[in-house]
Amino acid sequence: MLTAGDEYPIHQTPEPIAFAGSDRNFYDRFFFNGYSADGATFFAAAMGIYPHLNIIDGAVSVLRGGKQSSVFFSRPLNMERMDMHVGGLSVEVLEPLKRVRLKLAETDGIALDAEFTGRSAPIEEPRFTRRIGPRMMMDLTRMTQNGRWSGKLRIDGQEIAIDPASWTGTRDRSWGVRPIGAPDPQPMIPPMPPQFYWLWTPTQFPNLSMFFHRNDDEHGEAWNTRAVLMPDGAPQGSGLHLGEANMDVRYAKGTRRMASATLAVKDPSGRPHTVEFEPMGTFLMKGLGYGHAKFRHGAFQGDQLMTVREDWEPASLTWANPENLHIQEIVRAVHKGPDGETSTGIGAYEQLFIGKHAPSGFKDMLDGAG
Repeated sequence: MLTAGDEYPIHQTPEPIAFAGSDRNFYDRFFFNGYSADGATFFAAAMGIYPHLNIIDGAVSVLRGGKQSSVFFSRPLNMERMDMHVGGLSVEVLEPLKRVRLKLAETDGIALDAEFTGRSAPIEEPRFTRRIGPRMMMDLTRMTQNGRWSGKLRIDGQEIAIDPASWTGTRDRSWGVRPIGAPDPQPMIPPMPPQFYWLWTPTQFPNLSMFFHRNDDEHGEAWNTRAVLMPDGAPQGSGLHLGEANMDVRYAKGTRRMASATLAVKDPSGRPHTVEFEPMGTFLMKGLGYGHAKFRHGAFQGDQLMTVREDWEPASLTWANPENLHIQEIVRAVHKGPDGETSTGIGAYEQLFIGKHAPSGFKDMLDGAG
């Protein structure tokens, strides 16, 4: 089947663009977040394309005043991967690797029209490849970029101006293989308990962006990690890589939620730096479909367009519900350098902690910190 994508020199296999290899879990996703300088308003959006499931879905979610509101969308893809809209939600690439427009026509009281401009070129994170026993769980590439937002957001009749002087955020593009749609009914032999320890902290400082992420196994050994600085205007591949990165997470007692954290790193000259993170608000990633019991990514929602709104008060929900494990904390960040100088920033502190993690004292699926 030929589609609009076949007009562009973007083929990755000998087949037309409509096909993406042979793994039914192949996906291609856009993710965005944005926040005001005071952290009072936070929005995020996602759009996923699943060629072998023939589904496209997306969501926009807004956290403000302790309330999180989301609208979810899903429709058949019709094998057209270049048609990047689902319901009132659309993504338009204005300038590759630099400017993107994110638009939501008013849907169930939420509307957004905003343009993202990268502060520097995106970074390419190390390829994520992870097996559980003999099965491939993840095999993907992701690029991540910090930037500034301009436009407007409207929720339940209240319009909020998005001024690039005070609104920043992060976008990423990831593609490859990860669990999507209906879970595999075939049991693993032998059974293996779930384990996933994930931290991701794209942070905005006055003249640069900092990126840190880490995936640990149950023993606390990192199987994927990177720490890098990107000065404003830096071209692709020019980031300043930081060494000996270690994140000390202090959990709220009896939970797996970060209460505060310190990232310790060394610059290329071997000088020590720290970044202190303090949470200002909790955003539930299920508001974009991540781990959502019904609106999980790639789930079949019928052969017509589906649109649904949901609302939560994150502070009132138990952390231990599996749906609520994956979060982004809006954080204030304070950098301290070896010369005693400090700078203050803001960012998102994403965490997903499932199963054992020896350094944290987690010994079971959902036990909390002591």
